[in-house]
Amino acid sequence: MRGTPLPDLIWAYLVAITLLTVSPGADTLLVVRNTGRGGVVDGCVTSLGICLGLFVHATLSALGISVLLVETAWAFTLLKWAGALYLIWLGLGSLRRAVARVGPAAEAVAPPPGRRPLGIGQALREGLLSNLLNPKTALFYMALLPQFIDPAGSAFQQSLWLAAVHFGVAMIWQCGLAWAVGRFRGLGSSERLRRMLGTLTGGFFVALGAKLALS
Repeated sequence: MRGTPLPDLIWAYLVAITLLTVSPGADTLLVVRNTGRGGVVDGCVTSLGICLGLFVHATLSALGISVLLVETAWAFTLLKWAGALYLIWLGLGSLRRAVARVGPAAEAVAPPPGRRPLGIGQALREGLLSNLLNPKTALFYMALLPQFIDPAGSAFQQSLWLAAVHFGVAMIWQCGLAWAVGRFRGLGSSERLRRMLGTLTGGFFVALGAKLALS
């Protein structure tokens, strides 16, 4: 049995997955936010958490659980609301930190740009939850992956292989984005600029969450 998709479809999948990856969305915003808060390492660890979630979606898609979630109204609604509330929670946290006043004493003990105030565990967890609680990812994998799988092969192995390709593309893009944001942050970005970035990303998270809940 084949463990990889049909060769003539691999390039088509690569193009499709690259276009999906570079399209701005909740994952991109989370990487930008965490990089702005904790530096490039936190941004890359957030990306790792996001990308690890892809293997979970691929497994669920291969086992048919994604189909069950979509066809079972209450399960899909529950997943949708969990994802929406998580995005809103992240957004409100960013907005709260953006509008909080930072006095001289607080600024004196604020961690420098090279430190990681988030912590590796928190950055990884936030990235993973952001991906797992996104029903659009489950829908995407359920709809797209079967188009590139050889029916004569193992659907499970091919799904994981496709997820691995997505993992590589997403890690390259998101870590590159984290590096760019980190460079910008390290070139003397002001407190006002950091607050503006926090306000923008927080507002986007809240808007995305609200849109997801109402869709």
